[in-house]
Amino acid sequence: MDAMTFLREQHSPIRLAVIDKDGFPIVCSLWFMSDGHKIFCASHASAKIIRVLRNNPHCAFEVSVNEPPYKGVRGKALATLEKDNKGYVLEQLINRYIGDSRPRLKSWLMSRCADEYAIHLSIKTLTTWDFSERMQSS
Repeated sequence: MDAMTFLREQHSPIRLAVIDKDGFPIVCSLWFMSDGHKIFCASHASAKIIRVLRNNPHCAFEVSVNEPPYKGVRGKALATLEKDNKGYVLEQLINRYIGDSRPRLKSWLMSRCADEYAIHLSIKTLTTWDFSERMQSS
């Protein structure tokens, strides 16, 4: 399984793990997209994930399917936060995940884009797993 192809094609949220100021990990599920080199997410300025990443940009992530056969990608990354007050990344994520199917949600999310941050994940390590072969029924 090619990891970058999987990331481009998979639409389940990314699970982003970060270390909170108390030293304990927290996990946040976010919409994401990948350009083949980096992973991009977005979150509102008031979100805890933004505060935690400002303090410590080191993170881990996992993207996997939720139904058998199980497969996915996980890795470590360094996060960079960038103000996205035009909602460029947010709009792309909305189009990727809901398109025009939920116009009220789309409108509400975009109405808050002045306080939006783009999260850029520079991948440091990447591993894959694919249990398709071992989970095939005989």
